[in-house]
Amino acid sequence: MYALIGAGPMGLAAARNLQKYDIPFTGFELHGDVGGLWDIDNPHSTMYESAHLISSRRMTEFKEFPMSEGAPYPHHSELRQYFRDFASHFELYPHFRFNTRVIDASPLDNGGWRIVSEQDGKQHCEDFDGLLIANGTLHYPNTPQLPGEFSGEQLHSCHYRSADIFADKRVLIVGCGNSACDIAVDAVHRARSVDISVRRGYYFLPKFIGGRPTDTLGGLIALPRPIKQRLDAAMARLVVGKPSDYGLPNPDYKMYESHPVINSQMLHHLGHGDIAVRRDITAVRGHRVQFSNGDHADYDLILQATGYHLHYPFIDRQHLNWQAGGAPSLYLNVFHPSHRNLFVMGMIEAAGLGWEGRNEQAEMVALYIRQQQAGAAAAKQLQADIARYHGQRLDGGYRYLQLERMAYYVHKDSYRRKLKHYIKRLQVDLQQQETAYVR
Repeated sequence: MYALIGAGPMGLAAARNLQKYDIPFTGFELHGDVGGLWDIDNPHSTMYESAHLISSRRMTEFKEFPMSEGAPYPHHSELRQYFRDFASHFELYPHFRFNTRVIDASPLDNGGWRIVSEQDGKQHCEDFDGLLIANGTLHYPNTPQLPGEFSGEQLHSCHYRSADIFADKRVLIVGCGNSACDIAVDAVHRARSVDISVRRGYYFLPKFIGGRPTDTLGGLIALPRPIKQRLDAAMARLVVGKPSDYGLPNPDYKMYESHPVINSQMLHHLGHGDIAVRRDITAVRGHRVQFSNGDHADYDLILQATGYHLHYPFIDRQHLNWQAGGAPSLYLNVFHPSHRNLFVMGMIEAAGLGWEGRNEQAEMVALYIRQQQAGAAAAKQLQADIARYHGQRLDGGYRYLQLERMAYYVHKDSYRRKLKHYIKRLQVDLQQQETAYVR
């Protein structure tokens, strides 16, 4: 029996594949239903009322369970229902204990894992053969301290729900990632003024090009990395111009070395003067904020859209091979070099990976568990690869920015090729076992 923590998209993918390969498991979910952050009623969700996917539905959905027809970029409420339908269709609900918090996960001398959980104020202690951690990566806020004391309202984007909070206020949004730009666009319609403090440059891509979702274009011809970076950067300049055309700093790195911003409205509002660009914050006193270029302005509300830390509060970092840096050092962002029955699921970001890429990760893990139990040669070979390559990063040759949010970023095509490689090898062994059993 395996323990699975989390019932968001990655937890559901893991549950489905454990089920598919007949691996008994018990799921633990802090909230009362599935969906993770996509359920805005989940107290731990970081969703906001206006949120939509930044990737299109056909490039994001599970292949085994396509989304219904609809707008290319679904609203978060549609996605919540999608995950509930997924769990119902595959009969995953009975496998989960809802409203249950995992307090501690510790390895046992016999190789298993002891899980201490709490439900309705009562603690339970149980032993499992292995552990899959899928509690998500976007729920523990990174909140840098402001350089001084601010007298107005201050919050992180994880607590943002509705633009009502901006009504008639002078607003400063810190950060310029996808959430920051979404929220800035929300604020335009309610706030007295909206400024955005930007430390570094970002590449911007529109959600549509020629009437089609941007992420559905290209990819038919595999291009060498340097050529793809130059061509796509040139395409972005042709379609939307340079960030400096809108008052933003230009990136000092190449295309795809950080996650691009997918937003068609942010540049529109910058170009119309609805949003003003500010530089990095250097001092705060009362309502006044000073910036690195010497400018200053007064604000009623500062919203920090400054990202998230990886957070696994129920397990010691040493059990995750996490000595330093922004993320544990795991092979394929999943496999621990010495704990053969511990798997960190979904600790991965890549442009265009979608939920199907994460489903492939879950299938690889489920097959590995199954083949470990059978003593199969393919499982032993994967174990050898884990021991040898656990510090390797599948970056496809891209020089990703040395930022915490990029610590578990990979190159989608390189990563999915490796997943499919192991899935194929593990399935061959499985087919051979089933053939021998039939005989």
